[in-house]
Amino acid sequence: MTSLKFGTSGLRGLVSELVGLPTYGHVRAFCAMLREDEAAGPAGEVLIGRDLRSSSPLIASQCAQAVADAGLVPIDCGALPTPALALAAMKRRAPAIMVTGSHIPDDRNGLKFYRAAGEIDKADEARILAWHAKLALTAAPAVSVKPAQGEATADYRARYAAFFGNEALAGMTVGVYQHSSVGRDVISDVLAALGARAVPLGRSDRFIPVDTEALRPEDEALARQWAGEQALDAIVSTDGDADRPLVADETGRFLRGDLVGALTARFLGADTIVTPVTSNSALERPGLFEKVVRTRVGSPYVIAGMEQAKTEGARIVVGFEANGGVLLGSEVARDGRSLAALPTRDAMLPILATLALVQKEGKPLSAIAAEARFAIALSNRLQEIPQERTAALIARLDDETADFRDAAFAAQGGVAARDRRDGLRLTLGNGATVHFRASGNAPELRVYVEAPTPEAAEALLAENLAFAAAQTR
Repeated sequence: MTSLKFGTSGLRGLVSELVGLPTYGHVRAFCAMLREDEAAGPAGEVLIGRDLRSSSPLIASQCAQAVADAGLVPIDCGALPTPALALAAMKRRAPAIMVTGSHIPDDRNGLKFYRAAGEIDKADEARILAWHAKLALTAAPAVSVKPAQGEATADYRARYAAFFGNEALAGMTVGVYQHSSVGRDVISDVLAALGARAVPLGRSDRFIPVDTEALRPEDEALARQWAGEQALDAIVSTDGDADRPLVADETGRFLRGDLVGALTARFLGADTIVTPVTSNSALERPGLFEKVVRTRVGSPYVIAGMEQAKTEGARIVVGFEANGGVLLGSEVARDGRSLAALPTRDAMLPILATLALVQKEGKPLSAIAAEARFAIALSNRLQEIPQERTAALIARLDDETADFRDAAFAAQGGVAARDRRDGLRLTLGNGATVHFRASGNAPELRVYVEAPTPEAAEALLAENLAFAAAQTR
């Protein structure tokens, strides 16, 4: 038994089960797939990046050894945001590997694989696993390769400076909650390049697992404290590998990721959005977007949905998840400037687009958020819940006899409808919703709720976290 598995975003698991042969073997399998497809790039290069967690430098060095042993050329891009690595890989027409566990704790890590055109898909994941079994490696050599160094953030910085312009955020003061995000310095630099004053906050030398869908109470308290201490137009941050944004308004209140995604799509003039079933139900409100495509949770599913939307004639396609990560599926042109598609999760674009919307409309971010009239939605997680226990709970709730399900939600009028696209989303008799699903990245049970008032949403979330805990512990 092993914790290693492909989830919603790459291969993830315990560091103790990833370091050494597992990393070496999976990277060799990835390279074998590339060589089979003649997709290793014109120079045979494979770019390698990493986040700031303690195990990432060692794992990145083992990735480089595996790439070299596969007959390809490892390029060490150092610590950088995942979307910056993806952009560099696309520009160099080279595949890439990002060593990151994103938001999960420091005792876990992962590998995220890219072809030259972007993230691998679910079919590629299956092929990597097949090659891993076929190679059947039994040992990993000691690391001896010294890869060439590569710079991979300059184009990422220039991408946004060129599109937004150096006066886009002039006069704004933006707090940057740095913690251990690998994008903390890049974000501050880009904000400054666009005319804002970036105020660094909460930098940490140890890894902090900031989860944009399940914020720690201390993160929320810090944001309110910082907003109370100085006049800030917003506070921004990201998860560990800087592909999921956090945006708080001028009072220090964090906006949900799907609202940030919707504001980004609005700023870019998207006619089609692609988003998982966990995103807010208000997105289907008439007048917001011409078309809303719902998918399972995970960037590979969002990317597939964006590609399908483009084949069906969509003009500007923006994908986003409830965690806030935005994927740009189409080129956007305005005022003589253009922004090329970047079909991987990115935190920089939604941060800048949301701030630019504040500047453009001349309203505080809290007012813009209120005008969106999103349903009150909350989410959190139960940690160390094996996926089979989550699956057992969902199976009981989805049983056709309905006895257990109706008894569990009798106080909310029973269950009016079920959505099985990813886990189980229940629409209750009183109009509220509860959604249970297993995390694809860690042994966690995710609970999402929507209700008409903040108080009702908080109560519903607390009740169902307690309910799920009692059923799965």
